[in-house]
Amino acid sequence: MVETTMLVVAGKGLTVPRLLKRLLQIAIAVALTAGVFLVVIVGNGLLVGRQTTLQAGLNLWLAFIKRPDILATMILTALVTVALVYWQRNQERKAGARRMQ
Repeated sequence: MVETTMLVVAGKGLTVPRLLKRLLQIAIAVALTAGVFLVVIVGNGLLVGRQTTLQAGLNLWLAFIKRPDILATMILTALVTVALVYWQRNQERKAGARRMQ
């Protein structure tokens, strides 16, 4: 039997398999990281004063994000972060259960 959990999207709770929720959290973390890189790379081009257009900054970001080592690093970081958060949550629950006894 597949364990299910609640996933809250746009204020509505959905019951989804636990693995799907973890994968969605990892994908969201990777997308946010890519967004931060976009702001940094485009912002750097605009602030340095070079004749960098927004399109050139976007092309530079796309070239950076498409590199396999960058993608692997972002995915691995998100995976480890999600795993750590859930591991800590489980440890806190176990410690709380021991205190209640």
